[in-house]
Amino acid sequence: MNTKYTIVIAIVAIAILIGAIAAYTYSNSEPVILNGAGASFPFPLLEEMMKDYENIKSNVQINYSPSGSGAGISALTDKLVDFAGSDAPLSASEAEKAPNTLHIPETIGSIAVTYNINGVSSGLKLTGQVVADIFQGKITKWNDPAITKLNPDVTLPAETINVVRRSDSSGTTFIFTGYLSASSTSWKNDIGQAKSVEWPTGTGSQGNTGVAQTVSTTTNSIGYVELAYALRTRMTYAAIQNPSGNYVLPTLASTTAAAQAKASTGLPAGNENWSNVNLLNANESNAYPIVGFSYLLVYKELNTIPDMTQERATALVEFLWYIIHDGQNLASQVDYAPLPPNVVTINSATIQSITFDGKPVL
Repeated sequence: MNTKYTIVIAIVAIAILIGAIAAYTYSNSEPVILNGAGASFPFPLLEEMMKDYENIKSNVQINYSPSGSGAGISALTDKLVDFAGSDAPLSASEAEKAPNTLHIPETIGSIAVTYNINGVSSGLKLTGQVVADIFQGKITKWNDPAITKLNPDVTLPAETINVVRRSDSSGTTFIFTGYLSASSTSWKNDIGQAKSVEWPTGTGSQGNTGVAQTVSTTTNSIGYVELAYALRTRMTYAAIQNPSGNYVLPTLASTTAAAQAKASTGLPAGNENWSNVNLLNANESNAYPIVGFSYLLVYKELNTIPDMTQERATALVEFLWYIIHDGQNLASQVDYAPLPPNVVTINSATIQSITFDGKPVL
């Protein structure tokens, strides 16, 4: 056999052997584990993103508990997780307890006002004032004149409205009560906007899943959940009047219309204050009025987290980069609006600013 040919074969064989050893070592190495907790609002999308990313990066394992925005912020503050999810930006007091936390909008979703009335399909017309009055206990019957006037062609029962709301500290509640505050002076003055409020009436349920389940199994009930949960459980939901006077159902198109109209007005950098940012009541004829960002919260300097390593820091930042870029391709499949280009640009700069031991991770 030709000596040169023999050497080539040997080199190829060695390369195959080295590759096999590397593959074996890689497949048997311990996975890099990332832990997150918080908002249930984006969980249907985040769940799909995590599955897709773990197929791309088989050595990365991502755990996320949809325990509510308040719980997620607490876990990040106590440095029990690598990242948190919240549908509400950090308040001044929360930011003080978790200094140098970055805001990264990951998606945009609609909050559907869901109901369970025998014989009434989706599309019941409601105004913000009427919704606020129902959740404030001022309107207690489904055939109240304020509702029947908006829906003259719908037969509504003379039954008590069973109000269902969140029992946990929730970013979904923050967005919803923000909308009610914008719609009703009484709600704004007496209750206000927060992740957790003193509800005047109703039955509390844990998470979007809990509210969706309770409304689905309780006749003559009303509640509020992120649209994806309403669609997954085939719930009925209202058409809400927007500032243009149109009654609009929550859809991907009406959510996108709101996001594009509001996000175009300018947004802060990731390390700045986001507490005044909202996507409610967009001045666009086709926009659904109850829309909000959902954020990922992460420390700018990752060595703040105990036991953080360079490997985990890199895995975390690469996952965040995936979420705001390729991961956005999954958004419409689960009824969330993809991020507008200007938000992606802000997020990119934010993620590139993340450091470990003072050095940029990316």
